[in-house]
Amino acid sequence: MNLSPENKVAGVLTPLFALRNENGLGIGDVATLREFIEWARGIGFGVVQLLPINEVGRDNSPYNAISAMAIEPTTLHLAPGSPAELTQEAFESATTNENLTTLRRGPVKYERVRKLKRELLESAFNNFQLNASANRHSTFDQFCERESSWLKSYSFFRALMELNSESETWDEWQREHRDPQTARSWLAKQSTAVQTQFSGREKFFSYVQWIADEQWRKVSKFAEDHRVALMVDVPFGVSYYSADVFTERDIFHLDWSGGAPPEPYFKDDKFTIKWGQNWGIPVYNWPAMRAQDFTWWRQRVRGVKRIFHIFRIDHVLGFYRIYAFPWRPTRNAEFLPLTPAQMLEKTGGRSPHFAPRDDETPENSEANRREGEEYLRVVLAESGETRVAGEDLGTVPKYVRPNLQSLGIAGFKIPQWEFLHGRMTPGNEFERLSVTTYATHDHKPIRQLWSEAHDEKSPTREQAREDLLKIAQFAGIAPREGLEYERDFYPAMMSALFNSNSWIAIVMITDLLARRDRFNVPGTAAAANWTRRLPKTISQLQASRNVRRRMRLIRELLEKSGRT
Repeated sequence: MNLSPENKVAGVLTPLFALRNENGLGIGDVATLREFIEWARGIGFGVVQLLPINEVGRDNSPYNAISAMAIEPTTLHLAPGSPAELTQEAFESATTNENLTTLRRGPVKYERVRKLKRELLESAFNNFQLNASANRHSTFDQFCERESSWLKSYSFFRALMELNSESETWDEWQREHRDPQTARSWLAKQSTAVQTQFSGREKFFSYVQWIADEQWRKVSKFAEDHRVALMVDVPFGVSYYSADVFTERDIFHLDWSGGAPPEPYFKDDKFTIKWGQNWGIPVYNWPAMRAQDFTWWRQRVRGVKRIFHIFRIDHVLGFYRIYAFPWRPTRNAEFLPLTPAQMLEKTGGRSPHFAPRDDETPENSEANRREGEEYLRVVLAESGETRVAGEDLGTVPKYVRPNLQSLGIAGFKIPQWEFLHGRMTPGNEFERLSVTTYATHDHKPIRQLWSEAHDEKSPTREQAREDLLKIAQFAGIAPREGLEYERDFYPAMMSALFNSNSWIAIVMITDLLARRDRFNVPGTAAAANWTRRLPKTISQLQASRNVRRRMRLIRELLEKSGRT
């Protein structure tokens, strides 16, 4: 694959959990991804972008993973022979107790999916222990040795998590488990039987990651063989409740919570408008990381590049400075009604601010630019041939985009947000080293905006109309009576996106299929977040007359724009 920015390509972004196939176990997995890669390649796409694939916690958010390295077990394809140790008998035994018809229908039912897939993986592991060949055991041992720098601490964390009702909130665990030193002291005092059992659980979690490594490396090779690059989001931060923070607290400032400054665009989120976005990620202790030669970041990048050909750093601005809150997100509601003075009284005089410093003076800006470049050069040094993009949206200091360009990191363009001196930037003026898309997993699909804009009772009608008018302006669509979405709006906006000068043009799967489904509403803990799935399996998409008609149009537009 030639991923040089000289060659323009197009991609489609989809959450893996949203994909379906006929034999799935209630969630998209690597087998479904193979089907999707073939479908996307047939249309003319050269990139398939995924949300983070790291193991998630109870909120199911891929941006709040319990490990920056471990892969989410529900992404694994589990069937007789996959993994090699999973027998037909064990598969049938586990699935007999689950209604697969209802599991496959509707949104992801995480509790049921996790229970079923855990049972299957436990069966495979038990069989591995008893019957695997010497070669399989040797390959497993080699994996454990190769990945020991993160795998040992992760499996220790995971075994402790299991002892604490599968909760990742380590500061609420049994007191003797709440930090690695006391936990290891506690374990050393246990009986031989307890220690053996604990060691067995550590081995199980390592086995799951070995299988994950095998399956994801194979799907990466499959994508290469089909001339498709796999792209993934890498969150800038890591969850407070993660194996990483539990193990290496010295490289984080745990009394500060990272996020983004107040943003008037999110008109339906009062907290964001007033205080900003409080994501709850611990702020990095960069001097401590530098003292360790950025070992943790190097390890993280190595984990990504073993599978992916491109990665997008979500909130790349955080490398330069991050907005820090002196309270965790669980207290947002408490702070929402307060005045600044009342807030300071509650926090002991500490206020939300940019860390390590703001950009209010030239000296501060230069210091932030210099340090951000230093950290990103570490990421680039480890990434090798894997291409790097950076989500540089929001409140962007003037030095960030030129600095990313100088480093060879592709920034992001949301066309309807690209204004300079009151003038919308046309697509042919986008920097070649950029990625452009109308929407990410956090945005409303354009078809939903269309519906809201045409609904006189919708409370968000004016905002939707404003967004649509900007997209229409970018696409060269003259507003007029009788404008139809399918006939007029969809083809024009897709054509404008593909004809932009950006290296990669990405289409969100919901926009590609002209659907209204939204995968996540930022700043909320809604039950629907991260659960919505596409209504059709991949084979049903291939067979659908309407989908085929749209994809023929997309293929033509891709060919005309030179992106195939």
